[in-house]
Amino acid sequence: MADTKDLENTILVELKDGTVTIELLPDVAPKHCERMKELARSGAYDNVAFHRVIDGFMAQTGDVANGNMEKDFNIRAAGTGGSSLPDLPAEFSGVPHDRGTLGAARSQNPDSANSQFFINFADNHFLNRQYTVYGRVTSGMELVDGITRGEPAPAPDRMISVKVAADA
Repeated sequence: MADTKDLENTILVELKDGTVTIELLPDVAPKHCERMKELARSGAYDNVAFHRVIDGFMAQTGDVANGNMEKDFNIRAAGTGGSSLPDLPAEFSGVPHDRGTLGAARSQNPDSANSQFFINFADNHFLNRQYTVYGRVTSGMELVDGITRGEPAPAPDRMISVKVAADA
């Protein structure tokens, strides 16, 4: 059994075919990890679409303002918003954007990450030190690989629920 600290920094993402387990990296990007836990605990990530999924690259989700498929969902707006919380400062590190890592999505402004994130399908080292890495998939990557592709997909997949393992 993992200790409490591990459970506090483990995210469980329920997809249509099962659960993806993500290990957060608070020693690398503490502000991003805290934000993900805060949004997960508030239920903000539940039912949020994967609005940008590029084969061989990444699956992006986390637009809590415009991506909730249960609340006035408009696929054209998904990906344009964040949360009501302030944007986060970049926490770039030497952790590479390897397959299965979690990266913070942002605009051209390095300090504009908020709620959106992506999971890398492949080693995307051209992103290194340009986007904050703050977690990695430890189980369920085959489920991530099965997310419907598209920018946006005509019938996008969603995160059914997102929880901090310590609360599950």
